[in-house]
Amino acid sequence: MEFKHTHRPGFWFGFIDFFTAGMFFLFYMPLGGLQDELDYILGRRTQRYWVAYLLGIPTLFIYPLIWMARIAEELKAIAIEMGIEGPYTSWWHMFGWNTLGLPLMGPAIATKRFFDTLNSIEQKRQDKFSRPSDCPASAHTSV
Repeated sequence: MEFKHTHRPGFWFGFIDFFTAGMFFLFYMPLGGLQDELDYILGRRTQRYWVAYLLGIPTLFIYPLIWMARIAEELKAIAIEMGIEGPYTSWWHMFGWNTLGLPLMGPAIATKRFFDTLNSIEQKRQDKFSRPSDCPASAHTSV
């Protein structure tokens, strides 16, 4: 898979999402390709964000926070496995900054680290598959 967005501005995404009460990601996850990229990187179909958002309404938005924190922990494990240097996102980083962090900056800081980790994973995978040495030999032969 080719990753088109390996430099997402996580801080600003978190800042905008906070002020739109999560509505920003309702549109960005499917339309920006983020949901598909997470599915690909995690190797499974993740729950759709709109479902997590709807389940968040009766839980005072604790459910989508835990949903995102779980994905953050999975991204951390993948980053470590790939040999990407930290700091990484994590369950506690996502949950802690969103609940105990500064009222406005906590969610933006958590989202920034989340996207820093995601961007690093995508960039490393992009680089790995764009190098000629990793392509099949038949792709380099001319007819």
